[in-house]
Amino acid sequence: MYDVKYFLVFVNGKFNKDPKLVKAEDFFRHIGSNVTQVSVDQLPGLNTLGIALAHIDFTPKGLNAPHTHPRGTAILIVLEGTLYVGFVTSNQENRLFNKVLNMGDVFVFPIGLIHFQLNVGYGNVAAIAGLSSQNVGGITISNALFKANPPISSEVLTKAFEVDKSIIDYLEKKSWYDNNN
Repeated sequence: MYDVKYFLVFVNGKFNKDPKLVKAEDFFRHIGSNVTQVSVDQLPGLNTLGIALAHIDFTPKGLNAPHTHPRGTAILIVLEGTLYVGFVTSNQENRLFNKVLNMGDVFVFPIGLIHFQLNVGYGNVAAIAGLSSQNVGGITISNALFKANPPISSEVLTKAFEVDKSIIDYLEKKSWYDNNN
């Protein structure tokens, strides 16, 4: 007799998980924020103009995870709701600049610095980001470290974070979301 877990079963073109391995997380996804980019890829008329735009929607407690744009500065305008935002300066100082923003407030994220936005209100948030490049790039920190392909050596990550390998293993198995494609 064959063990069912060794057979690939597809339903509607997708792999169907062994029912014994199904867990609550298989039916849950927190949609923290959704970034709709308007860059040269979506709007060819931006080519050579050196600008781009993003519309960001946040659900309650939604997060645009720590990330960086290596090729451009961002200026964020809150259209609705309340956001906690910040960026961290580069090494040695690593100073956090942060602020709670409300409708109509503006905040600047300098080129290349790690930054984030978190909905700290009770309703949805809408914001617009103006970007100083037609292709700012986007690197989500958690994905870069824990979802690299091929993976970064556990030895490197355990030493860098000064944690046990089991913590790195746990972080590498998480489903990190990426709003900066």
